[in-house]
Amino acid sequence: MKKIMAVILMGMMIMMLGGCGNSSAPKTGKLQELTIGTMPDVDSIPFIIAQEKGYFAQEGLTVQIKPFKSAMDRDSALQSGNLDGAISDMLAVAFAKEGGFNVKITSLTNGSYKLIASPNEKAETMADLAGKDIAVSKNTIIEYVTDKILVENKMNEEQINKVVIPQIPTRLEMLSNGKLAAATLPEPMASIAMKNGGKLINSSDKLGINPGVLMFTTKSVHEKKAELEAMYRAYNKAIDYLNNEPKEKYIDLLIEKGGFPPSVKDSLVLPTYKKANKPTETDIDSCIAWLKGKNLIKQMYSYQDLVDDTFIQD
Repeated sequence: MKKIMAVILMGMMIMMLGGCGNSSAPKTGKLQELTIGTMPDVDSIPFIIAQEKGYFAQEGLTVQIKPFKSAMDRDSALQSGNLDGAISDMLAVAFAKEGGFNVKITSLTNGSYKLIASPNEKAETMADLAGKDIAVSKNTIIEYVTDKILVENKMNEEQINKVVIPQIPTRLEMLSNGKLAAATLPEPMASIAMKNGGKLINSSDKLGINPGVLMFTTKSVHEKKAELEAMYRAYNKAIDYLNNEPKEKYIDLLIEKGGFPPSVKDSLVLPTYKKANKPTETDIDSCIAWLKGKNLIKQMYSYQDLVDDTFIQD
């Protein structure tokens, strides 16, 4: 009997020791699928790399990437239950919260937003664009950055004519064809505009603001915790790849899978990607103040209201 008990105890110890292995390894068992909405911008690139280089698969995770051309279409898909999460911005998260749709910011992204003057314009500064047509997407990160550039130049929105063009490719085309004085665009579309003769007026980088985020429904945050942990491990692997490999090794892949036009090949400017990190309370507060100032939301949301940073590895 003692021998039998000894064998049982030994087996239990082996099982316990086996469970104390590498905590960063993906959990055993089948993970649920994640569906993520992306936009034609540099924020989406880590997801394309993680998918095509097999980093999601290495984590035992299936990710379905759904591309969108406008923030409105992306947000509609999220609220209709067709997405678990999306590349988005702080403003969209606040709008969703205001509308009673529960979402959470889970990390920052690495986007860049630039105000570009048309090739036909002689403008060198924001002041030179006074009274002229500037294309934005209404009540989005694009308009937010545009307004921040106005404030930086001691101007207000009444001093320009905002033209609402939600779809990013259409905004780029109209700018390049000289149908607009200027437009605010995300990368890589901003680089394409400059390659076509457009002039950089200002950018989110120069202003030191970063309102781009990855958001997930609260339901997904609670019910797909293991999946999101696996996704972020793969995402961070993709960041390492992007920061260590020459652009020539993956640019064709981005054009094929990212919905970027072929002209981006010679003009794409990538940010220095950072592994998933937290937004700052300052950026959150600034976005909420802008929305409240325009009477677009009724409540003053805090960092805790909008952010779940449990997936960030410090």
